[in-house]
Amino acid sequence: MYKLQLLVSTASLVVGSTAFVAPNTASQRSTTHLDMSAALIVQNKGGGHGELGYQLAKALADHEKITSITILQDDACNDEKEPFKSYASDLPDVKVVKAPLSSDDSMTSADVKSLLGDATFEYIWDNCSKGAEGPGKAICDCAKDWDVKLLTYVSSAGMYQPDDDTTFPMPETTPIKETSGQAQYDAYAVELGVPLVSFRPQYIYGEKSNKHDYIDWYFHRLVRELPLPIPGDGTQKVSLTNSQDVAKLLTAPLDNEEAAVEQRFFNCGNDKLYSYEEVAYMCAEAAGIAKEKVMIELYDHDLYGKAYFPFRLTNFYVAPDMAKEKLGYPGSQCDLAEDLKWYYQGFNDRGGIDEKIPLIKDAEITVLSISRFESGSIYDKWDPIPMDLSDIQELGVFAGFMEDEDDISIN
Repeated sequence: MYKLQLLVSTASLVVGSTAFVAPNTASQRSTTHLDMSAALIVQNKGGGHGELGYQLAKALADHEKITSITILQDDACNDEKEPFKSYASDLPDVKVVKAPLSSDDSMTSADVKSLLGDATFEYIWDNCSKGAEGPGKAICDCAKDWDVKLLTYVSSAGMYQPDDDTTFPMPETTPIKETSGQAQYDAYAVELGVPLVSFRPQYIYGEKSNKHDYIDWYFHRLVRELPLPIPGDGTQKVSLTNSQDVAKLLTAPLDNEEAAVEQRFFNCGNDKLYSYEEVAYMCAEAAGIAKEKVMIELYDHDLYGKAYFPFRLTNFYVAPDMAKEKLGYPGSQCDLAEDLKWYYQGFNDRGGIDEKIPLIKDAEITVLSISRFESGSIYDKWDPIPMDLSDIQELGVFAGFMEDEDDISIN
């Protein structure tokens, strides 16, 4: 049996293992027993999806169908970092229950129910489970036992396996990796007969995010006046989506539950798509860097691989077209160019140019490939590579063809 742990606002009173939350008369909705719908958000410890539980709670608080919200929070989260440190101040009417979601593979539905004080829920958003075992299976089993109206799962577009016939943006019919944990979760929920709706997001950013790898990659090089090694021709498109837009999309099934369950699978991305090069110039503008000072180094990824580049080597993006058609989702309301202004400020607040980053793979690409940059010098200030040149010997190579190693003379 797990011990119930609650994070509550000053309006809450904890007695023993039960929490009584005093009503907020200013924001309390007029409800009856028949129209009360409780929402449960299952939230992971952080990472790319780390901000979604927070944004979901804010979005659901404004929805007429939802009368109470509980977050079942992985206790491996860092309460001193965003978005978790803002739960108490920004979500005063939301109950937060801690649970070992990432560390206890033996968790069952009985354990989950005990943690939640035997409460029941009409709606579940699972933004934590990575498969149909342990906590993931337990959440699906709870959804079945509670006879929920919707189980909305935050899956991943990373399961897609596009082939030569795939069109872009990738549709929901794109082949997937059937053995992925997310696909196994979907299959188990469907097998149980749960009203599952599964969203497949990619590349999320937000003001309270705790993962910044994607966009930081650009700023780290721009502020240091370093080249940006981009694979291919730089025209590959990417879907970067603000977490607020993702949350609005995840709540869209509430407005058409039947259509959501009938379609079941939805891509979750931005309908405003940009190329890798366009993102570079947008980041430069946000940082006040002139376009002519942006040094993009296109390279052959067959030779140098992915290196530190944050996105896929080739086109790999989704758009919310199906959600717009079936659920009436209006599309992304946030604008990347505008968002990059506050993002850049956050980048600086996190350390910006003073943060230590590895650059050796950048140097391998820009120095060893056909490049306009002088060997090594641009990287010495930021990530110097120690080299012992005491025993180096000159290698002479004939201008003609070398038929065997005897044709190489070492002076």
